[in-house]
Amino acid sequence: MDIPSDPIPKNFDAANAPNLPEIEKQFAVRCIEQAETYWNLLGAKKPSNMKLTKYDDEIFKAFQEAFPDMASNKDGKLQKIDEAVLKSPEGKEAWRKYIKLFESTVTDYNFGTLIRTNSLEDYTEKNTMFITRIQFYAIEICRNRLGLNDHAHQLAKKEWKAKQAKLG
Repeated sequence: MDIPSDPIPKNFDAANAPNLPEIEKQFAVRCIEQAETYWNLLGAKKPSNMKLTKYDDEIFKAFQEAFPDMASNKDGKLQKIDEAVLKSPEGKEAWRKYIKLFESTVTDYNFGTLIRTNSLEDYTEKNTMFITRIQFYAIEICRNRLGLNDHAHQLAKKEWKAKQAKLG
């Protein structure tokens, strides 16, 4: 299916636009590929040494300022993300302001992606939620720096070794 490359008409209403199944499928595939890539990266490199973007320091600092409780993992808020809190009206407004900070610097800042809600576990249907790319970067950069992805690193590394052993 060819997707038109014409400019978006001025009277286009995204809220009422139809969802084309082929576009949704491509979008889902891209999200899953990104999740698999990140999981493999977690297994290959110690998270505390990982750099996700050239803006990691800025993303981290802004995250600490905008979401101090989450960024400090107060009450486990970063280790285990509460989707209801993140997507509440207050949460959405706070994230909207945060996301806007990076719209001109981070590529695909508002592209949808999957994140593990519990940093101790692998990507599974019950342990993922859909967020924007800049939210993913903010949360994962902070998890990495606080050591909250160390357990995931061990899990992913163990999975990789098991796959290699199976291959012979």
